[in-house]
Amino acid sequence: MIGQRESVSGAHFAFTDRWGGVSAAPYEELNLGGAVGDTPEAVKANRETAAEALGLDAARVVWMNQVHGAEVAVVDEPWGTGVPLRRSREGGTPVPEVDALVTARRGLALAVLTADCVPVLLADPVAGVVAAAHAGRPGMVKGVVPAAVRAMVELGAAPERIVARTGPAVCGRCYEVPESMRAEVAAVEPTAHAETSWGTPAVDVSAGVHAQLERLGVCDRAQSPVCTLESDDHFSYRRDRITGRLAGYVWLG
Repeated sequence: MIGQRESVSGAHFAFTDRWGGVSAAPYEELNLGGAVGDTPEAVKANRETAAEALGLDAARVVWMNQVHGAEVAVVDEPWGTGVPLRRSREGGTPVPEVDALVTARRGLALAVLTADCVPVLLADPVAGVVAAAHAGRPGMVKGVVPAAVRAMVELGAAPERIVARTGPAVCGRCYEVPESMRAEVAAVEPTAHAETSWGTPAVDVSAGVHAQLERLGVCDRAQSPVCTLESDDHFSYRRDRITGRLAGYVWLG
């Protein structure tokens, strides 16, 4: 259920795997995505189960409608208590179409959904600021992670104090793309230039994200060794197309 969990100076980071939930095929089992075709009842139950395993109140977890962009929302409260669906409203508050969330509210958990993209969790425990970002290939190129760091700095964070953890994602050995796309990405982020294990053009989004963080002065970084496409314990859109979503959570205790 919780495939990876870590605490650093009161900042908590967690990434789920696909097991321990109630969703039926093809979303089995712990699908946490509310806009992939699974039933809202199953997603709600899975989110409650995951929150309980982390010692969180599911109603105090903030989700977002992810659109592969670079927009950031600074939040102080959850949008509502239901399951956010794309362009839905909860408690009268629109769930924004953003790809990063930032908060300075302790005890409020931020969540990011992925199934090959890179989930990026950031925390400055001294300033009491955390962020969660969804960095797929488009978002990495558009600069969603630098945008999240800038928003953290505006709330008092310092890049040299930020702890960064990236979760399970498709690796550069498996993320095959056309040569023209690799060239476009590498023109923006050269470290993302990669080759598959079978010798064709590829993109390494995780490498690109970590290079961006390094240039911003974020030194405490760690990357999950899990490739979602290679792992049967994780959802992968590139492998299965119709599938569930993993989640990364970050919060300050």
